[in-house]
Amino acid sequence: MSKIDIIKNTLAAHDGIAKAADFKNNGIMNYELSQFCSNGILTRVKHGYYQLSNQSEYSEEKIVSRLFSDGIICMDSALFHYGYSDRTPLEWTIAFKRTVSRSRLKVDVFNLKPYFIQEKLFLLGKQETTVNGVLLTIYDRERTICDCFKYRTKIDSEMFNKAINAYVADDKKNLGNLAKYAKEMRLFNKVNDLIGVMING
Repeated sequence: MSKIDIIKNTLAAHDGIAKAADFKNNGIMNYELSQFCSNGILTRVKHGYYQLSNQSEYSEEKIVSRLFSDGIICMDSALFHYGYSDRTPLEWTIAFKRTVSRSRLKVDVFNLKPYFIQEKLFLLGKQETTVNGVLLTIYDRERTICDCFKYRTKIDSEMFNKAINAYVADDKKNLGNLAKYAKEMRLFNKVNDLIGVMING
């Protein structure tokens, strides 16, 4: 069996993205991985992780699912997913527990902006969704709107206002959950003062 066949089989056994240790177990050394990257056969996803080059099936969504299964899509990426923002995000915004190792969040093939969340609030509003055929975890609409208030100084006024207006007009909004999350996140007065006025006129 050729080295390339071994590489393809190794990747197939690990859902398209394999670690250097997986290749080593099959007889492919680190220096060989570097050569295959230089030859355009492999692409380094992040330190120690590789995929075949020019494989559209291994999308960014697939990489997020494979490498950051402990993360939750939030803020800009979530706003875009729900149609609350028309700006295609230039980076993936993903929430992690504050205890996560920062070093494992460095990715070579796309930009990642992590948000570090205290554990008691980390799972609040977590749900699953399918993005381009890949199952990912994401904060629901209400948690996303609460995060807009929480990180108000990190997003510009245009994006904030568009998100709030889009949420108010959304038939799928759940004001009960919004109030619940806002109370748990100690944002109730801010959220209620703005959204309550907009909904009640």
